[in-house]
Amino acid sequence: MLNVNHIFTAFAEGLVSFSRKSGRQAWFVFLVAFSLIISLMTPMASYSQASQAMFNDIEGNWAQSCIEQLAQRKIISGYQDGSFKPNDPVTRVEFAVMISKALPKAPKVRSASKFVDIANNYWAAPAISYAYTTGFMSSVNDKVFNPTQKMSRVQVLTSLVNGLKYSPKNPVANTLNQAFSDASEIPANSKSAIAAATEKQLVVNYPDARKLKPAQLVTRGEIAAFLCQATGTTGLVSSRYIARATTPRVFQASVAPSSEIRGVWLTNIDSDVLFDRDRLSRGIERLHDLNFNTVYPVVWNCGYTLYPSGVADNIIGRSLHPEPGLRRRDILKEMVDKGHQQGMAVIPWFEFGFMAPADSGKLQCDPTSELTKRHPQWITNRRDGTTIWKEGPHDRLWLNPLHPGVQNFIKDLVVEMVRNYDIDGIQFDDHMGLPSDFGYDPFTVSLYKSEHNGQSPPSNPQNAEWLRWRADKITGFMAQLFRAIKDEKQKVIVSLSPNPQEFAYKSYLQDWESWERQGIVEELAIQLYRNDINRLIDDLERPEVKAARSHIPVAIGILTGTKPRPISISQIQEQVEAVRKRGFAGVSFFFYETLWNIANETPTERQAALKQMFPQLAQRPSLVKGWKPNTEAITK
Repeated sequence: MLNVNHIFTAFAEGLVSFSRKSGRQAWFVFLVAFSLIISLMTPMASYSQASQAMFNDIEGNWAQSCIEQLAQRKIISGYQDGSFKPNDPVTRVEFAVMISKALPKAPKVRSASKFVDIANNYWAAPAISYAYTTGFMSSVNDKVFNPTQKMSRVQVLTSLVNGLKYSPKNPVANTLNQAFSDASEIPANSKSAIAAATEKQLVVNYPDARKLKPAQLVTRGEIAAFLCQATGTTGLVSSRYIARATTPRVFQASVAPSSEIRGVWLTNIDSDVLFDRDRLSRGIERLHDLNFNTVYPVVWNCGYTLYPSGVADNIIGRSLHPEPGLRRRDILKEMVDKGHQQGMAVIPWFEFGFMAPADSGKLQCDPTSELTKRHPQWITNRRDGTTIWKEGPHDRLWLNPLHPGVQNFIKDLVVEMVRNYDIDGIQFDDHMGLPSDFGYDPFTVSLYKSEHNGQSPPSNPQNAEWLRWRADKITGFMAQLFRAIKDEKQKVIVSLSPNPQEFAYKSYLQDWESWERQGIVEELAIQLYRNDINRLIDDLERPEVKAARSHIPVAIGILTGTKPRPISISQIQEQVEAVRKRGFAGVSFFFYETLWNIANETPTERQAALKQMFPQLAQRPSLVKGWKPNTEAITK
């Protein structure tokens, strides 16, 4: 699920970092060479499940999520002692190297220059040349680069704007005066660039969004935040720190639909709502009081079921997740009973899908499931034989969705749940697929060869035919799973919470557009975890999304925050309004704890805002209960 990540969203780049202490140039060279050698392709996690910081000095830092994400993408890194030093300044050469890794495809705008203070064999000469020829950076004065000079915040922002070729669309003075209380301190030759950076939401000011502090030396943490915004890695910076030229509008509640999905995901990560019977009961009552009508509680996570399962006991050797708060309890039955008592639909969320924990000695599920230890033949791998997949700081493995043993296990788990509980549906998410660089295990290779006259799979995991073949196999299994669910209980709906179609297909072999067209998905809750309202609207207008809306109820998953990065209620309100105006079937919030407990506003303020969004009860649309599309809204 995101994220935030869940949220959004898989990216890969190279990393280089170095010390700024005098007399350590040899150490510089070592770090650069080492970083380039070990650069890996690492997808972005849907949402962070980490409770421990990647570096030993960033836990709780306002830029922690950006720092960790850029480190995973090999754009920045820490020091030998495990620190990151987020408050240290940044030199021109350091910034040039970061730029060359974060934004490596900028077009050249001028010829290379010979700087008198940069030798041909200088370790960062290629990065400096790149930053200069692409327009990100210029000389300090004629033919001098001055690599060790520290940079100010205004210099870094101006550099990003110049290299990205941004220009302001609105009057510069108006933008700056509306956005910053210290606009008068911005140098005259930088005003246009800062206005453009503000319009593009590149400017991040901690702790006060209205104070630019243009002359202040930029820190490593601030650089991380700027680069997250510049590279489109949105959602990692709290919206309260992003400078904007206009004051957020006052929310005016529209007339709430009488039929609408109002859902929330209940997790076992960064939340303890599931681990106490009374707390869970009170939580469902509170959701009902706020006029929610759907809960999606996690039931399959980290190689364990969170409800008593005979299938899990047989395959894994344990029928229930060992979390102490789940002992001698059946939380799924508790939720079904309490939820139905409150008139709410209970749709268990099969979160981990084909993903499994890895026992690698690094951050991982604790305690580790026996699933892959007992069934190593179920694990799939990349072409180079590696099996570890990074989800944030966690090491994961992937079960092979094409393997009959895996398929039977997943199907048996799902059917057991449908048979034993009075659930209203079951929801799968983005993990009900496979990262596209996997699938080179012996079983899959043999199957491919048997269907391709002995030919081996293409070495390029993004080969179009290879993508399609694997995606179609997963689609075929989902069709079998759908029929098995319906054979058990016709009334149980099959829900899916995927990423946008193009990303889901190319990155996770999850062709949900085909699933929807084949009728094997009866509800969508598409994860659109965006900070930028315009990007959200673009995603809402996608043709495959509009097509799905004409067939089945389509809700939109909205990120309400994660533990390290709360999201303002005004952003949530704005996104709910955008979804409603386009006639979608509703919304679902990720996740329960960030509705009001993990937030910058008080619980009272958040709950009042939710009540304003959902002022009355609404009937939950369901395909099995005769739902019909809003054709007028779809055609607008």
